[in-house]
Amino acid sequence: MQDTFMGYRRANGRVGIRNHVIIMPLDDLSVAACFAVENNVKGVMAINHPYGRLQFGVDLDLHFKTIIGAGCNPNVAAVVVIGIEKEWTNKVVEGIAKIGKPVAGFGIEQNGDLNTIAMASRKAKEFLQAASEIQREPCKVSELWVSCKCGESDTTSGLASNPTVGNAFDKLWEAGATTVFGETTEITGGEHLVAARCANDKVRGEFMAYFDRYAKLVDDHKTSDLCDSQPTKGNIEGGLTTIEEKALGNVQKIGRKAPVIGTLDKADSPTGPGLWFMDSSSAAAEMVTLLSAAGFVVHFFPTGQGNIIGNPILPVIKLSANPRTVRTMSEHIDVDVSGILRREMNYDDAGDALLDMMFRTCNGRLTSAESLGHREFVMTRIYESA
Repeated sequence: MQDTFMGYRRANGRVGIRNHVIIMPLDDLSVAACFAVENNVKGVMAINHPYGRLQFGVDLDLHFKTIIGAGCNPNVAAVVVIGIEKEWTNKVVEGIAKIGKPVAGFGIEQNGDLNTIAMASRKAKEFLQAASEIQREPCKVSELWVSCKCGESDTTSGLASNPTVGNAFDKLWEAGATTVFGETTEITGGEHLVAARCANDKVRGEFMAYFDRYAKLVDDHKTSDLCDSQPTKGNIEGGLTTIEEKALGNVQKIGRKAPVIGTLDKADSPTGPGLWFMDSSSAAAEMVTLLSAAGFVVHFFPTGQGNIIGNPILPVIKLSANPRTVRTMSEHIDVDVSGILRREMNYDDAGDALLDMMFRTCNGRLTSAESLGHREFVMTRIYESA
């Protein structure tokens, strides 16, 4: 495995692989203005999310943590924030400015859409031209933050594509990179395997606390049982009959070597290199959005039946070992590892192929999701609005 890639070094020392100028809405009312700015200034990227105001408690905290974290992601060069009101807009601006990133905010109240769009467009143009002069530079693999999450799993996931991610994660761990996994409910039945990999009793206790909390949430609110959503209908069609089968395939993504050195609450950032666990929903777009807010810059996404998810900030590299999916959904698949099932390649070969695609992506190659315009940005909600 090569030991360097060409990345963008930010003011806070973190390294990104994209150089986006994003137009971030504080709330659903501001999305239209953000897309008007994107239309005016070619090359900036508006973020779309459907949530408004009146969150409270931990839900409100998570709303701000997700938006501020996404703006702070090293794949972002600069941010224009638009909100209906000035006070909360400024809270996002101040949160992003703490890391030294160019950021500006605009409130629609008492300005209206047209004036706001004009002011924001001028600032977006300024940020975009400045970002266009930022040059890539050689960066070490140890500076990479790599996340993983699977979707539309089937029998080929646990046999081939998930172990491919595990092989790549082992190699990244040896190189000193920062990696993360999650999907709390989809570990059900395999949680003991993750607990056994935790570095010490403290980490193990934190992991089990997250797992037990999610299990209780499901139990308290289920209509009949977890089988209403787990395994999904696609999982069942792909040959997975229980959540335990799905979990045993899922945990293959963490490899065989690295201990789990710490746990993260939703959208929290790791404090050092190694393998981390993040408490998260198993919904693909939700978890990938949380990972972008946590600061991860490239994502591995194994899929069996075929999942089309992307993210505006975090490039999603999809791999599949299902020959039918590779054939019928080829435009979505970046790495074909179906050769494992035909005994034409082993896990080591497949892991190297995934890492090769990772380096190509880090150096500028667009993922399939990026080239097809998939920009799913779905924030996790805990409560309904007040």
